[in-house]
Formats: sequence, C-alpha cells, structure tokens
Amino acid sequence: MTGFILLACLGGVLVGLSRQLNGRLSISTTPLIASFWNHAIGFAALTCLGLFVGGLLPAGAAEAPWYAYLGGPIGVIFVAAGSWVIARIGAVNSALLIIGGQMVTGVAFDYISAVPASFWANATGIVLIVGGMMVSRGRRKAGGSQ
Repeated sequence: MTGFILLACLGGVLVGLSRQLNGRLSISTTPLIASFWNHAIGFAALTCLGLFVGGLLPAGAAEAPWYAYLGGPIGVIFVAAGSWVIARIGAVNSALLIIGGQMVTGVAFDYISAVPASFWANATGIVLIVGGMMVSRGRRKAGGSQ
C-alpha cells in the first residue's frame, strides 16, 4: 500500500512540475505552443514506453466507440487553458480551481448517473472546497495589501 501512496505522490509532483513548466513556457511563447510541446514530448515518451513495455495498441482499440477518443482533444484544450491561467492567476490558485472543479463535477456526475450518495455529505464537501478557496484567496489579498 505504501508503494502505491508514494507513486500517487510522485504523480502529483510531476503534474505540478508539468503545469509550472507549461505556465512558464506559455509566458515565453503562447499557451498553444506550450500545449503543443507538452503533448509532443508526452506522445514521444509514452510511445517509447509502450514499445518497451508492450501493449502500445491494446486489443479492441479499433472497436472502441468514437467518443472514447475525445480525451485527446479535450486534453489539448485543458493543457492550453491551464497554461494560460497559470500565467495570470498563479500555480496555487489554478491548482485550487482545478481540484475544486474536479470535485464539484464528480458530485454532479454522481447525481446525473443516479449513484446512491448522501446529499449532506456531498453538500458539505462542496461547501468546504469553495470555503477553502475563498479563505485562501482572502488571505492572499490581505497579505498583499500590507
């Protein structure tokens, strides 16, 4: 279990580093160029890994429905938007925005899919997320005005 926890922490650090690099690259160039390089390097690295480990093209990939491949274009938009946002509001605020959005969207998907869940637990979670973001934003404004 500890190995998986450490692997998740390493993944989080690498995602944060990637966002920082994309944000810095988008300041020097444009968010679309930063997104292009992010995806080009990721494609090359994952292709090499797939060729080395095996399973580059899994069985049944050709039979997948068309919407299964929408993750690529959505990812391009997400990375480009993230690169643009980081340059304007900073890495911490953009990370809070992304995490909050993922949590609220997850709760919304649960309700749309009719997944049994506690309304009060979900509502409390959303209130805590939004409240934490507001407290964080309020502290930055108060710290910056002194």
